[in-house]
Amino acid sequence: MGQIMKAAFVAGDLAALLSPDTGAWSSQAGQSVSLVGTPAALQPTEAIRAKWSSRVIGAVDRVEVKALHDGQHLYFRLEWADATENRDHGDNSIFPDGAAIALPIDPSDPPTLISMGVPGSGINIWYWRANENDRGRHLVAEGYGTSRTLDQERVKVRGAWRNGRWRVVIARSLQVTSAHTVAQLEAGQSARFGIVVWEGGRAERAGLKSFSGDWIDLELQRGG
Repeated sequence: MGQIMKAAFVAGDLAALLSPDTGAWSSQAGQSVSLVGTPAALQPTEAIRAKWSSRVIGAVDRVEVKALHDGQHLYFRLEWADATENRDHGDNSIFPDGAAIALPIDPSDPPTLISMGVPGSGINIWYWRANENDRGRHLVAEGYGTSRTLDQERVKVRGAWRNGRWRVVIARSLQVTSAHTVAQLEAGQSARFGIVVWEGGRAERAGLKSFSGDWIDLELQRGG
């Protein structure tokens, strides 16, 4: 994509910076990122592939993203248009809205984002879903359909829907201790990330999603 984002250092506490409307975000430059739908041919079962072969996957085609860090945590703020606020499971026609930040575990040799990693070269996913009461998920994946949740403590999230728009903050500590290999980050260094969005009002869930197509370069500026 050729995009490079900067995550500025901002002094603040976790609770304040998790708020999508806190003043710290207003001074940060954002980027508009285009999203594409995951092709029907890559869906995990024949039934889903057949059902969605002639339907549009990827209802959300653009998201504004901002990033900052406080020396301890990296925060992403995502904002996108969505006419409906979907927080509950429905009848297989409506699902909760969701969003995620994906990071290659090895940023020097990342797999393609569309593949969701490959065996031996995984991705780390920081996931928010509208029905989980602002409790994030920390996941890893090594290929399409292999995502698994490691815990629901490390990833911190807040989401607010208002006037037809979602504003969601997703954050995690730069460095974490884990029995599993996950992305480790450091101020003053570069990273890569991707964006995923699910529009639950269009029955999107699991592999039915919009994504940023390629990795976006991120520079974590020094500070503090």
